[in-house]
Order: sequence, then C-alpha cells, then structure tokens
Amino acid sequence: MNKYQNITLWLIAIVITVSSAVYQKTTGPTYPIKGEVQINDTTISYKLLRSHNTGIDARIIIPVDNETITGTYDFRRFRSNDDWTTRAMEQNGGSLVATLPHQPPAGKIMYRLYLIDAGGIRHELHREPILIRFKGAVPAYVLIPHIFFMFFAMLISNRSGLQALARGENLYKYALWTAGLLLAGGLILGPIVQKFAFGAFWTGWPWGHDLTDNKTIVAFLAWGLAIWKNRGNRHNPGWVLAASIILFLIYMIPHSVLGSELDFTIMEQ
Repeated sequence: MNKYQNITLWLIAIVITVSSAVYQKTTGPTYPIKGEVQINDTTISYKLLRSHNTGIDARIIIPVDNETITGTYDFRRFRSNDDWTTRAMEQNGGSLVATLPHQPPAGKIMYRLYLIDAGGIRHELHREPILIRFKGAVPAYVLIPHIFFMFFAMLISNRSGLQALARGENLYKYALWTAGLLLAGGLILGPIVQKFAFGAFWTGWPWGHDLTDNKTIVAFLAWGLAIWKNRGNRHNPGWVLAASIILFLIYMIPHSVLGSELDFTIMEQ
C-alpha cells in the first residue's frame, strides 16, 4: 500500500468517525430537544433539557420577548406513584423559567411545558412528556481521557476495517491498538465515569440491562477474536472487517439508551 492510499484511507476513517460521533451525540436520549413555536407574531425558540447534574435544580429557560405570553408546566418523578404537579413559569429578565427539583443520581423527572398567549390559548411545546435524568458530576480528569480513548478506538477501528477491505498488512497491530483503546476507554475509564455519574461501576449484564455497558463488552470481545485470528503470521482480514463493522453498528446506538434509572415505586415500598 503506497503513501497516497494510506492517507486516503485515514481521511475516510476520520470522516466516518467524526460523522458517527456527531450522529450518536445528537440522537441520544440526553441530548436537549430544540424547536420553535409561533404564537401570533412572536417566534419562540426553545431548548428542553434531558440531562442535568444532581444537587442542582434544573432550570428550563425559554426566551420570550413578549410580556403578554405566560407559561405553566407539569412534572412528576418517572417510575413513581406521584401525582402531576402544576406550576406557573416564572418571569425572569425577558425569559420564562420552569424549575424542576433535583433528584438522586439516575433519578428521572417527566415534564410538560405550555406557553399561554394573551387570549388564554395554551401552546404545548412537545407532544409527549419529556424525560430529564439527573447524574453526578464527572471530573474532567476522568471524563476527558474517557472520551479521548473512545473516540480514537472508533477511529482506529474504522481504519482497521478499511485496511482489511484493501487487503492491507499490519492487521494484527491495528486490532491490538483498537482493543487496547477500548479496554482503556470503555472497560477501565467507562465504569469509573459510571460510578461518578450514577453510583455504580457496572450496570450491564449480568447485573443489569445498561446498553452502554453491554455494547462495550460485545465490541471488546469482537476485537479480541480478531486479534486471536490474526495472531502470529496469520492474515485473516475478514475477522478484522467483521469486528470493525460490529463496533460501528454498536456506535450507532445512541449513547445512554437503556441507561441507569431509579425506580421510585420500589424505593417507596
């Protein structure tokens, strides 16, 4: 493989990795819901939070440059026997603010927001109740290396798959790098992030159904098999390609799907 082919494959791998990272971030269940609503002659843009640090009440701030528009909101804890609580949104410097009480790590609240025009007509901002999950703060010295290792694990995995498609050499080395990055980012730092955020190192199989934990171990095992099949002087590009496809498909599953959550109905028993 010449220098230009190598550069081309790296550029393709970078484009695939960055695109998939953006897709995963913006489609996950913790990414804010953004939108606009038209009330008479006023266009109002909003961002509805779906993740917040515990210990601090979540403030949903809607900029509204029209004093005749007011708002209300309903909320209740998710997986609880609570009744819905209804409150008026507060006017605060040209904005309407809804305040949601903070919960323990992995606790969730369901909420609905309504803007009310001068004629008393309610405008619902989102058809279905929105879930916001509370989490513990993760120190930067843990979170940044975790993100770094996971990003480069995906990058080297994509590059490995392209190398396998091109029937290139050094597949064993690529597989080792990918597995090593996954080990560091996903199976060492990942549980530490989970502990800070939700109070448990591991909530995947066999103790839970956390999809982030489960998909990480599946990806690591796939790359372990690719290493085994290419050990020594063996050249089995199909196994490397399969492992890279598995990691890519797993990476396309939005982050935090089936993540940690408290069941308040059990806690109240």
